[in-house]
Amino acid sequence: MDAETMTTLAKAIAIAVGGAMPALGIGLIGAKAMESIGRNPEAADKLFVPMLLGMAFAEAIAIYALVVTFTL
Repeated sequence: MDAETMTTLAKAIAIAVGGAMPALGIGLIGAKAMESIGRNPEAADKLFVPMLLGMAFAEAIAIYALVVTFTL
């Protein structure tokens, strides 16, 4: 394989892993938050902000993967 093919392959792997894993994390965060709210509806106000922060940090990892992919 030549260098251009390897670079394209590295970009594909970086964005695939860097996009799939944060998406899985965001899904798990949302699922557990909804499960917690279902068990204790009064806790919805206390769970909302930490849930959004966790999702934002997971999304930031996906954005970092996108930036790394563009810099390759």
